[in-house]
Amino acid sequence: MEKKKFYITTPIYYPSGKWHIGTCYTTIICDALARYKRMQGYDVFYLTGTDEHGQKIQKVASACGVPVKQYIDGVVNELKKLWDLLDISYDKFIRTTDEYHERAVQKIFQKLYDKGDIYKSAYEGWYCTPCEAFWTKTQLVDGKCPDCGREVELTKEESYFFKLSKYQDRIQKLIEDDKEFLQPITRQNEMLNNFIKPGLQDLCVSRTSFDWGIKVPFDSKHVVYVWIDALTNYITALGYGGDDEELFKKYWPADVHMMGKEIIRFHSIIWPAILMALDLPLPKKVYGHGWLMFNNDKMSKSKGNIVDPFILCERYGVDALRYYMLREVPFGQDGNFTNEIFLKLRNSDLANDLGNLVSRVTAMVAQYFDGVIPEPIDCNDVDKDLIAMAEKMYPTVTAYMDEMRAPEALDTIFKVIQRANKYIDECTPWILAKSEEGRQRLKTVLYNLCEAIRMTSVILQPFLTQTPAKIFEKLGIKADMGLTGFDSLQKFGAKIYGLKVDKGEQLFQRIDIAKELKVMDEILEQEIKKAKEQKKEKEKVENVVTLQQIGIEDFAKIELKVGTVLECKKVEKADKLLCSQIDVGESNPRTIVSGIAKYYTPEDMVGKQVIVVTNLKPAKLRGIESQGMVLCAEDENGDLALIAPIKSVKSGSIVG
Repeated sequence: MEKKKFYITTPIYYPSGKWHIGTCYTTIICDALARYKRMQGYDVFYLTGTDEHGQKIQKVASACGVPVKQYIDGVVNELKKLWDLLDISYDKFIRTTDEYHERAVQKIFQKLYDKGDIYKSAYEGWYCTPCEAFWTKTQLVDGKCPDCGREVELTKEESYFFKLSKYQDRIQKLIEDDKEFLQPITRQNEMLNNFIKPGLQDLCVSRTSFDWGIKVPFDSKHVVYVWIDALTNYITALGYGGDDEELFKKYWPADVHMMGKEIIRFHSIIWPAILMALDLPLPKKVYGHGWLMFNNDKMSKSKGNIVDPFILCERYGVDALRYYMLREVPFGQDGNFTNEIFLKLRNSDLANDLGNLVSRVTAMVAQYFDGVIPEPIDCNDVDKDLIAMAEKMYPTVTAYMDEMRAPEALDTIFKVIQRANKYIDECTPWILAKSEEGRQRLKTVLYNLCEAIRMTSVILQPFLTQTPAKIFEKLGIKADMGLTGFDSLQKFGAKIYGLKVDKGEQLFQRIDIAKELKVMDEILEQEIKKAKEQKKEKEKVENVVTLQQIGIEDFAKIELKVGTVLECKKVEKADKLLCSQIDVGESNPRTIVSGIAKYYTPEDMVGKQVIVVTNLKPAKLRGIESQGMVLCAEDENGDLALIAPIKSVKSGSIVG
C-alpha cells in the first residue's frame, strides 16, 4: 500500500546577518513534526531554504565590499552548519539563487502576465527596506513600519502589479469557510479585519530601483519582487515550472506551511491568490506561531539580545536547546526565553527526571541482576497504573502532534517518566533486594522500569535526536531488534528481558545554575557589545551606500568658513567635549562645543584654524549653546582629525 504523503515547509530565511535561537524555533518545530510523521510511516518531504534577492541584501553586501553572491554564500553556509548541529532532517534546502528556481519564477511571471493578472503601472508608497514591504500611509504606526518599527521611505517607481484585488472575495471566503486553513484562529480574525475586509490593493511585483533579483522575462530593466520570487519556492523546489515535475505531482499541495506571525499576511493572502491565479491547489494549512522573546522583548540583532545557538549547544547540548524550544514555548503564542528558565528546565526535566531515572534503573539492574534485564513474573495495581500510562502515551502524543501542540506532547511523555520515578519510591527496590521473595518481585519492578524507559525513549526520538540513541545503548537495544519504532508502542511488554545494560556516563550532568547564569550574562554582554559595534559599522556604511547625489543648489545651502580658535576649555562633567571661542570674521567670536577632547587638549586647539559650518541651527550641549560645528575627518578606527586649510588664511574666509 502506498504511503501517505506529508509535505511541510518552513519559510525561507533571509541571510542578512548572524543567526540566533529565534531563527531556530520554526525549523525545530517543523523538524519534530517531520520526524514524527516519518516514524508513523508517512512519506515526508521537509523543505527549508533561503530567500536571497532584494534591495536589503544588495546593500549589505555592498557595505561589506564583496559581490552579493559571495556574501550570501558565507551566511548560508553558517545556516547549514546550524541546521546540521541541531540535527534538522530537511529533505531539500532551496536557495532562490538556484538556477532552476530562477527559470521557474520567470515562467510563472510570464504565465500570470499572459493571463492578464499582471500589468504595468507606477507605484508610490512607503517602503520598508528591512521587511521588503510597501505600506500605505494609514498602515504606518507613528510614521514607521508596522512590522519592524523602522523608518520607511516614500518610493515612486514604474512597477508591474499583480491583481490581488481580483481575488479578494475568494480569499475572504477561504478564510471564513475553511477554519483549518489558517491557524491559530486569532490569525484568521487579524487577517480578515486588518487586511481583507478593508479592501485588498493590487500588489507591486517588480522593482527597477535595484538589480539584484530575477529579471522579468519580457522587460529586463525590472526584477521580480520578493513575493512572487520567494513564495513560489514552495512549488519550484518540487520541480514546478521545470523539466521534471514528478515531486510536485507527488507532494503538492503542502500539508503545513509553518512561519512566524509577522509574515502570515503574505502566506495566507498573497500566496493563495497567486496559486488561484495559477489554477493550482491551495496548501492545507498555514500556521503562524508567535515570537520567541528574550526576557519579554522580541529577539533582534539590532537590540543585541541575541542568544547564540552554537554557544548554547556547545555548553549544554543540542537536545537541551531542542527540548526548551519544543517544551516551554506555548505553540501559537509568544514564548519567552530566559537563561534561568532554560537552565532550570535542563536540570529538572532532563537531568533529574530523565537522566536520573535511567541512571538509577541501569545501576540497580547491574547491582541486583548482573546487568541483565530480568523477566517479569507478576503484576499488581502499582504496576498496572504505570503500564496504563505508558500504553496511553502514544495515542495521546499523536493527537497532540496532529494539532501541532508539541509542549503538550512532551508533557505527556514526561508524566510517564515522572510516574516511573515515583514507581521506584513506591516499590522500594533496595528493600525488595534483601529477601528472596522480594527479589522475585524486584524482577518485575526493574523490568517495568526498563520497559517504561524504552517506550518513552522511542517516542522522544522526534524531539530529542541524540539522547534516545544513548538510552537504547544503555539498555542493550540495537536498531535491528524492532524495539525502537512506533509500532513497538502499541502494548507494554516488549521482550527486552535478557538484554545486557550498560550504565555508562550520566546522560545530563546537573549544572550549578548560579554559576552558569554568571557565565551566560558575560556571554550576553559580549554579544550585546559586538552587536552594537556591528550596528554602528553597518549604519556608518549604509549611510555612505544610501547617500543620494545632490545638486549644486543643495550644496550652496551649506555655509562653510575658516575659523581661528581664540580660547578653548574642557566642558565640566563631559569627558569628550571641548568648548571653543572661534573667530569666523564676525563682530564677536562664536561659542562652539565639539566632541574632540579624546584627540585634542585645550592647549592644542588655541591658535588652530578650523573649518566651521556657520549656518547650522544652534544646539544646547551640557547647557552651553553651540553656534556651529567644527568639521573633522574620521578614519576606519574611529579616530578624529580636524579639517583645516593647508596654509593660514583670514578668519571668516568662505570655503566652497
